[in-house]
Amino acid sequence: MNAPGHQVAHKFYAGNMKDAGFLRSVIEKEKPDCIVPEIEAINLDMLFDLEKEGYNVIPNAMATYTAMQRERIRELISKKAEVETSKYLYASSLDELKDACEKLGYPCWVKAIMDSSGHGSSFVKGPGDVEKAYEKAKNEARGSGEKIIVEEHIPFDIEVTELAVRHYDEDGKIVTSFPRPVGHYQTRGGDYHSSWQMAEVSEKAEKSIYEAAKKITGALGGTGLFGCELFVKDDKVYGNECSPRPHDTGMVTFVSHQTGYSEAALHVRAITGLPVPTEERLGYNVVPMLSPAATHVVLSPYEGWDPAIRNLWKGFNTKGISFMFFGKPEAHTNRRMGIVLATADKVKDAKLKAEKATHFIEMKTRQSPEWKGQTDKEKHLIQ
Repeated sequence: MNAPGHQVAHKFYAGNMKDAGFLRSVIEKEKPDCIVPEIEAINLDMLFDLEKEGYNVIPNAMATYTAMQRERIRELISKKAEVETSKYLYASSLDELKDACEKLGYPCWVKAIMDSSGHGSSFVKGPGDVEKAYEKAKNEARGSGEKIIVEEHIPFDIEVTELAVRHYDEDGKIVTSFPRPVGHYQTRGGDYHSSWQMAEVSEKAEKSIYEAAKKITGALGGTGLFGCELFVKDDKVYGNECSPRPHDTGMVTFVSHQTGYSEAALHVRAITGLPVPTEERLGYNVVPMLSPAATHVVLSPYEGWDPAIRNLWKGFNTKGISFMFFGKPEAHTNRRMGIVLATADKVKDAKLKAEKATHFIEMKTRQSPEWKGQTDKEKHLIQ
């Protein structure tokens, strides 16, 4: 109850998304034109059943099933889409994990097959880190923690999200269009902290990004906006993951794009059959930008209910700064409670503005009444 979506929806229901009876009850009451899964923890069998009955699942039940689990999406990217990825192995026990890490070499990444926002992921520098990574992957997994994926570490120059849009053209054919690549970095083992558009990549890499995203989303199928996570090393692009829906890093498009062309609006356009006007760039259909822009997350320093914020005047008394507070009724330490968005003539300046504004913000909760600011400065431009 009182989840952020409830605060803006025309109607809402609260219940367990894995409960088939609950989902069936809501769907039969509302008779939706489209069903748009926006969460990993959902009853997948019910989605397949509904699709067989004629309901329009976005982008489709199989894409949702595939993208929510690392083994399935990695196999689709590397084998069906034929996009190069880092080397990877699977493990089901601590001994298997130790063997897999030795085979791939250190450093490497150990991740739960199912998780979100970096939970269950560890950067393993050497044999001494393996057991701790194993426990984290098992304990923080969403759903089953029985299987773990081990990935080769690629010392990439930048990680990007390509927000590929599969939509209908004027002839009723599904085509793919592309906002410019979004750069981002993660902290605390895999949680998005800042994103910006456009990412600093060469034109050769940009073309490869569009091509990789087109192959991956084509393999998933359906319509809508997808968040393809990719690594770029020099001009080479590696596939990593893909979400069948708007991506947290893509929130930068709320200010970098014209109103009605953010990642959320592009998702709606694609689902409903509205046009997605583009311009030709490097041989691809590209959604034009208004301005370079950046985002920076606002994290809670505390646990507790009724989170409060202050210093907004001090933080936002700068041209080109916007703020989105998510309205989450309960805070957890390092939970994402909102984002600062900034525009500027150059991407680096937008990043700096977003960082500065964010670090003016202080928060408290009912249980922790002392005001406290943002403390995480990992990978920041300003230390």
